Amino acid sequence: MSQKLAGKVAVVTGASTGIGARIAHALAAEGASVVVNYNTDQAGAYAVVEEIKKAGGDAVAVGASVTKKASAAAIVEAAIQNYGQLDILVNNAGAAAFAPVEEFDKELYHQMFEVNVLGTMHMTAAAVKYLKKGASIINLGSVTTHYALLGSSVYTASKAAIDGYTTIVANELGPRGIRVNTLKPGLTLTEKALANGIPDSVFAQGFLSRTPLGRLGTTDEIAKAAVFLASDDAAFITGVHLLAAGGLR
Repeated sequence: MSQKLAGKVAVVTGASTGIGARIAHALAAEGASVVVNYNTDQAGAYAVVEEIKKAGGDAVAVGASVTKKASAAAIVEAAIQNYGQLDILVNNAGAAAFAPVEEFDKELYHQMFEVNVLGTMHMTAAAVKYLKKGASIINLGSVTTHYALLGSSVYTASKAAIDGYTTIVANELGPRGIRVNTLKPGLTLTEKALANGIPDSVFAQGFLSRTPLGRLGTTDEIAKAAVFLASDDAAFITGVHLLAAGGLR
């Protein structure tokens, strides 16, 4: 069977669980060697690596925070040390917290922007010196920049920053043949969402009432969109903000 990413090397941040874990699995299934990054969940990351290897793929786990310049660089260096190259960067590591606008504080701001924005910028800056023509950067955004979710002002501001960052970096790196896109999931059935009872919540019903497809997304569906953006199937696509949200606007 043809593998779209054979011979490629990918880094996926925040890949010990949820969407990041499924993206790591999906990239490996298409032939990529994968660096599975985690911050605190070492057991989850090692489990992802073992599952990839059992399926015939290749992966290593690397623990480091994307919020620190040196540790973000160490994640990229792990790809070079283990595989000799880097072709795909998936900036998935993220934080989400919600509060009414009047309860905004500096701590919430730093929590959202240091992981979601600064982490993405650290990883991209570290990766660029190794990326060559045909490489792909995928930044995880959010449907909340299109759907006015109450209480998400700080989180949504951080994800809107990712949209802007993607557009600029796509323009800067385009002449070098490096593509940069944003993948923007809607409400997705992650392990955390299921454990917290999100699918049956009033919160989820608000999403579903405005989602033409009438259901939540799955991590596999988001991962398949990531594979598309990483592959040559998307060779003429850059600077795009791809909504994977069942039609929710």
